[in-house]
Amino acid sequence: MAAPGSVMENLGMRATVLIVDDHESFRASARRLLEADGYEVVGEAADGESGIAETGNLFPDLVLLDMQLPDIDGFEVARRLADAEHPPVVVLVSSRDRADIGSIDSRQIAGFIPKAELTLGSLTPFLS
Repeated sequence: MAAPGSVMENLGMRATVLIVDDHESFRASARRLLEADGYEVVGEAADGESGIAETGNLFPDLVLLDMQLPDIDGFEVARRLADAEHPPVVVLVSSRDRADIGSIDSRQIAGFIPKAELTLGSLTPFLS
């Protein structure tokens, strides 16, 4: 998988993203930011089960995944997505600090970004 500004962009393709977060305001802000950064946001989901279903329908390159969801947590969603036929890159987001979440299984989760630090270019390292 490649990041915007690389081979995908040179071929006229943009990396696709699914945003999974229970806060509509964060999804809207993240969508605006990601689209301004050259990503194609293909969908949104407000809970874990919907995020898993939408991933299976939309096949995004990357899932921006909230750690705390109302039904199942982001770690369980990431575990299930890792078992998919075409697993996406998963990046966790949270209002918590990285130090508060413990260890991350790198086979399931590519990385973590605090919500306050989601900025232009912050997803690029995960898709290069």
